[in-house]
Amino acid sequence: MRSTRLLLVEQDAELVARLRGALVDAGYEVDVAHDGQRGLHLGLTRAYDVMVIDRKLPALDGLDLLMRLRARAVHARALLVSALAGVGDRVDGLDAGADDYLVKPFHVEELNARIRALCRRQLSVSDLLRVGDGHLDVGRRQAVRRDGSAVALSARECELLRVLAERPRAVHSRAELRRWVFEAAPAASIVDTYVYYLRRKLGRSVVRTVHGVGYRLGEI
Repeated sequence: MRSTRLLLVEQDAELVARLRGALVDAGYEVDVAHDGQRGLHLGLTRAYDVMVIDRKLPALDGLDLLMRLRARAVHARALLVSALAGVGDRVDGLDAGADDYLVKPFHVEELNARIRALCRRQLSVSDLLRVGDGHLDVGRRQAVRRDGSAVALSARECELLRVLAERPRAVHSRAELRRWVFEAAPAASIVDTYVYYLRRKLGRSVVRTVHGVGYRLGEI
């Protein structure tokens, strides 16, 4: 099974060291951002199962960071952590797009339990994405046709199809897809290459070309 990918956005270096160690020991694959701007970059360019975001961050505060990610269709489950414990503060966090809210100080065991709960919700809601009459199984990295036959995908093929399937009516430019799926690639032409790979495996209709604009989800 693939590792659960987690983004930790927290400015306190001592707390980061303690939490990251505990989370890695628990089996998570953890990326760390020490400010909101770095958190935004990672959240937009890499795929995560869960994001743990401190509300008080330099460069870009946690609420603004979360709202920007949600506005760009980042659907990873989000746990907002904060020393602000009032009802209004919790409401603000949930309204910004958080799935859960944890008040500081907290025990690492409780943080782990909250993350496990969010992972269960992530698997039940987001690991299967409709693609026409079939679906994409993100956890198994398989595209499953209507007749039940499954086609194995590479990590990048799966990620590209996931991005398209999460917003099936949206048209994505090649530059956007390169930034979100192929961060290290020097040119947007890599998107065309992987669209070709997907079409070769799943048929030409799996990704639709919108001439002069980009690509959108098709069907299998």
